Amino acid sequence: MEDILDMTQTWIQISATIAVVAVAISVILLLYRAILGPTNPDRAVALDIIGINLMALAGLIAVLLVTTRFNDVVLLIGILLFIGTVALAKFLEKGVIIERDVD
Repeated sequence: MEDILDMTQTWIQISATIAVVAVAISVILLLYRAILGPTNPDRAVALDIIGINLMALAGLIAVLLVTTRFNDVVLLIGILLFIGTVALAKFLEKGVIIERDVD
């Protein structure tokens, strides 16, 4: 029974390591899109997906380290990502983030 448990843990570590490498390659390609994207909305989408990949990396690192301490980090990244996406979308649409009506 112990052999099956060790084999399962080994497969989880191998799978998580492969996933970390795949997400890292994805981040590199998205950085290219964020820097050289043809339009500003393309850059915004690339930055949004980079944030999602950072959430995935934090989750995968938590799996590799066998800890739950990174769950708060994943939630914090998600909240900040949502706020940043809303602010960036408003800026791309209106040109300002905070509207000030001076009468």
